[in-house]
Amino acid sequence: MPHASPFDWSASPVAEQIEHLRGLSPEAFHRAIVEYDWRLAPEPVLGWAMAQRGIDLCTALAVFFNGDPGRFNYMPKAHVPEAYHGVARVLDNICLRVNSGFYLIYPGKALCCQTRLSAWLSYQQADRAEGRRGRWMLDERILAPMLEDDLRLPRDPSAKDKPRQSLWRDLLSPIIGLGVDRDVLKYKEPR
Repeated sequence: MPHASPFDWSASPVAEQIEHLRGLSPEAFHRAIVEYDWRLAPEPVLGWAMAQRGIDLCTALAVFFNGDPGRFNYMPKAHVPEAYHGVARVLDNICLRVNSGFYLIYPGKALCCQTRLSAWLSYQQADRAEGRRGRWMLDERILAPMLEDDLRLPRDPSAKDKPRQSLWRDLLSPIIGLGVDRDVLKYKEPR
């Protein structure tokens, strides 16, 4: 799994894997679950990890696509081989959480699985046009702000829009927003 870590994921029981994940920093935690080997124990380990607060939408989608959902997407639940029931349940849960808005979008975080997500969404649209439906349908409305990059701050905000820093502004900041903005007053019709 993570190359810099001396932790041996394949030789560790599930309880130790979860305990190791608990001790990681948020960045290391996200990196570890994205790099997790789905052949080990995805249901208990990733099932627990993906239910934690603080997982962003980009990380959740990367984990989802690393589980290779395409291989079971058109297969009825009853036909999924028993050895893969845990994988399918984790994919089910991730998809449900994505579609419910459980995973938040972190502004400015780069989408690491843009190509796979774009392909998945285009297949979804083709399925919809043909009257088919896969097992995991990602809600485009939830993904739209991330895909359109609506939440990213402007790259070069103009100096006009920035408030000037001063001691008076810092001291009076709690009451500054209570009055009428000067920009609004300058367009007011004279009586």
